[in-house]
Order: sequence, then structure tokens, then C-alpha cells
Amino acid sequence: MGTNMVVISVVVVYLAVMVLIGYLASRKIQNNEDFLVAGRKMGPWLLAGSLAATEVGGGSTMGVVEKAYGDWGFSAFWYVSAMAVSFIVLAFIAPMLRRAMVKTVPEYFTKRYGKKNGLVTAIIMMLPMVGLTAVQIIASSTILSVMTGWDYTLSAFIVTAVVAVYSVMGGMYSVVYTDVVQWLLILVGMALIIPFALDAGGGFTALTADVPEAKWSMTDGTGIGTITALVIMYIASFTVGQEAVQRYYSAKDEKAARNASIITSIVYAIFAFIPAFIGILMYGMVQNGLIDGSVMAEQGANYALPLMAVEVLPSFVVGMLFAALISATMSSASSNLLAAGSIFTNDIYSQYFNKNADDKQLLKMIRWTMFIVCGLSLIIAVANFTDIITLLVFSFTLRAGGAFIPYVVGHFWERATAAGSMASLILGSITVALAENGIVGFGGLDPIFPALAVSIITFFGVSLLTKNKPSEMIDGEEADIPEARLSKTFE
Repeated sequence: MGTNMVVISVVVVYLAVMVLIGYLASRKIQNNEDFLVAGRKMGPWLLAGSLAATEVGGGSTMGVVEKAYGDWGFSAFWYVSAMAVSFIVLAFIAPMLRRAMVKTVPEYFTKRYGKKNGLVTAIIMMLPMVGLTAVQIIASSTILSVMTGWDYTLSAFIVTAVVAVYSVMGGMYSVVYTDVVQWLLILVGMALIIPFALDAGGGFTALTADVPEAKWSMTDGTGIGTITALVIMYIASFTVGQEAVQRYYSAKDEKAARNASIITSIVYAIFAFIPAFIGILMYGMVQNGLIDGSVMAEQGANYALPLMAVEVLPSFVVGMLFAALISATMSSASSNLLAAGSIFTNDIYSQYFNKNADDKQLLKMIRWTMFIVCGLSLIIAVANFTDIITLLVFSFTLRAGGAFIPYVVGHFWERATAAGSMASLILGSITVALAENGIVGFGGLDPIFPALAVSIITFFGVSLLTKNKPSEMIDGEEADIPEARLSKTFE
């Protein structure tokens, strides 16, 4: 069997297994809660595997290799290390999130601040999901295109179809089980490339002889400002990110949620150096003439990792690596799809379009939403937006800029009001848009800093100047937002 056929066979088997897991998981689905939060039965190790695979996607693999090969050098490892720091912080927040007993972040805002806040939050959370899913489709399609020689657009259609099928079938059960398998493949597949690359390049000394010393710096490439911004952005974004907190909502108890965060942080701290080191090795191979760098010049540096794999790895190992890379991207895509379906159905459809929807109708709407988000993400992916990390950071920052402060503080500050939350949601999000598009410079700060500053000022300022109404009607029932009842609402 030819090299290309071996690679394709390995990946096809992998894709088939993912679909099979989705089918088997679908047999566990009895109701809406099973689909959205896996019946709240997940232990720490399953949750940790799922969290790890969910947030390690195209940006953390191909994106980090691209940045390490380019301007960031070895300091690109901070892109993932910042995630490790954020999950240590989340370990303290996770039990509180699990205690809320909700299915989505907007549902919390509805219970805490009322329906209008819930609706605005749902819209803010839905929009980035299209971009986040598109990033993963772009990365997966790039891998498949390099691996098979197929047209990029055809590869994008194939990837989107597979992700949609297994995600829609099994919901959270499917996503968690496939995530665990995918995370194991990510670790093994990415790690395998290092010894083979060193062997192909004649050893570490020969391979890195032409790598400038500056590229080995632990901080210079990214810069302290960017590292700090990444840590703050991840803490804020993962705390309100539906694809992350939905795992905590699925935990069997608060202890499982906390331990899952700690395990995830340790795994990220170890994994972070692998793609950064691969990017440096790739740079050395191009400088030494072992790999033709013209492909990156013509098509973008996001082709760095797939090209390196094809050049230096045995065919079976190439198949393993590509399966690992597709695992990383597809696990993130499936999580984002489930998050989008959960938010739209739980917080928009059932609140405004069909208040009496039964479980069957809700499940149908979740699945249709996932298909639609897949389609929109495919359109962006076919446009082939090449800077994966730029699109990721914008999407993460947009959803965190206005929602993080009212979401976290609202759990324990009784004085927080619906008006304060709304001001934070709207003005914080607008600040992100202004900063990202260069309309307002904010002194060159990363957008997350001015966005959170505006959010803090407006949330606390407006809350202190206003009071919650005695009660707010939601579908004919009182919302659980009165200050005196706050602690009981989230027990």
C-alpha cells in the first residue's frame, strides 16, 4: 500500500470510530438534560479529558507551531501555558458554577438578572461560536488537504459533515467520550513528531544550528504584555465560555468539577512545550534546506505542521499525527457546536418561540441549530481566513469582555443589579469591537484590558446607583433575582 493510502486509511478509520462513538452515545439520550449536560454524571477524569481536548484545538496545535516558526519563537508555548494558569483559577470557581444547577451561561443571567439580560447574553455568546467553530474547520481542512492532496474546499465540506454527524447524534455524552479518545491521540501524535524530526535533521545540534538565539527566548517573542493578556483573556473567556462551563455543569458534584480543572491545568502545562518546540524544529529544517519553505510563503504558515509531518515522518506515524491534529480541531468544533445549540434552544427558542416545547422538540431544535452553525462556520472556513490565533483571540475576547464580571461577581455579591449587568454586557462588548477594529486605540492595550475596565466600572457603578425590582416575571413565574433570595437560588 502506498504511503498516501496508509495515511488516508489511518485517518478514515479514526473518523469512522468518532462517528461510531457518536452513535453509541446517542443511545444514552433520554431527555434534554442528558443531551446538554450528560445527566450531570461525569467524574473528574472524564471531565478533565474533555476539557483538555475542548480547548486544545487548531490554535493550540497548528497555530502555536505557526507562531513558533514565525515571530513568537519558543515563547509561543505561552499560548497554551496561559490556559494552564487559567484552569488553576477556574478550580476555585468551578464548584460555584456547578452549584448553580443551570445548563447554560445565559440561563444563569436569566435567573440572576432577568430575561432581558439572559437574551443579550445569549446573543453575545452565540456570535463567537461561529468564529470559534470556523477556526477548527479551517485547521482540520488544511490538514486533510495536505494529507490527501484534495482541494481545500472539498476537505472543508468533508470535515464539517463528519463533525456535524457525531456531534448531533450524541450531544454531551458523544462530545465527552470522543474528547477523551481525541486527547490521547493529540498527546501521542504531537509528541511522536519530535524524535523523527530530530533524526531527519541529524540531531538537535545540527538541526538547530541556524536557529537564531532570539527564537529560544521564553518571553521576547510574545512579550510580557501579550502573555498577561492571554492569561486574563482565558480566565475571563473560559469562565463564561459555554463549551467549558458546560463540562462543569455536567460534573457529578462540586469536587469533581474542581479536580477536573486541576488535572486539566497539569496536562496543559506539560503539553504547552510540544507544539512550540516543533515550530522551532520546523524553522531549523527550512533554514537547513531540508524542507522547502516556499509552501508557507505561498499558502500561509498554518501549513507548517502538516508539511513537516509529510516530509519527516513514516507514513503510519503521519497518519497518527494527522488523526491527532484532526482530533484537536474536531473536538473543539464539536464542543462549540453543542454550546451554540444549547444556548439558542435553552435561552432563545424555549423562552421566546416555543415556551411549551417538550423534550423531543427541544432536542430537535438543538440539532437544527448545530447544523446551521456548521453551515455558517463552513462559509467562513471556505473563505480561508489564515491567521487562526487572531480569529480565536477575537472570539474569546468578545464573549468575555462584558459578561465575565457580572457572571462571576453575581454569584456572591447580593447588591449586583439587572441594570448593572446589562450596562456591563453592552458596553464591555462594544469596547472589544472598538479596540479590535482599531476604531479606538486605548493606548495600544490588548482589547481585553479596556473591555474589562469598562465592564468593572459600569457594572459596579450602575449596580450601586440602581436596585432590582421586587420580582421580575418570566413566563408567568418570579425570577430568582431578589437580593434576599440570592443565596437560596444557587444552593
